[in-house]
Amino acid sequence: MKIHHIGYLVKKIERAALAFEGLGYLRIGETVRDEGRGADILFLEKDGYRIELISPYTPGSVAAGLLKTYKNAPYHICYASRDFCADMDRLEQSGYVRMGEPQAAPAIGGRRVVFFMHAAMGMIELLEELPPT
Repeated sequence: MKIHHIGYLVKKIERAALAFEGLGYLRIGETVRDEGRGADILFLEKDGYRIELISPYTPGSVAAGLLKTYKNAPYHICYASRDFCADMDRLEQSGYVRMGEPQAAPAIGGRRVVFFMHAAMGMIELLEELPPT
């Protein structure tokens, strides 16, 4: 698995994007409204590093609850997987607890993602990497 991005919770996505742009980050596309997760999502990149800004727009969003706890902060690392099902099994056998079923992520071209929690290190996200065409 290879690191795809670092997820960063923010209260106001545009203000956060402007702050990151001040550090030299460039936007990758536009902000995407993820109806299933109740959050707006925007990717930015600098020097080959990609971050995902996640800003809840509904109080019932999982991201809204996390934002109350963590404030504006990074909260997960996303790993791209070439063998999604095998990597899910391997993570579960290694003590990671899956937090729901894989779901399509509109901000990443509809590819499936699933989140895991580990008691010693926190949350990670697994992203289904599409085979090269």
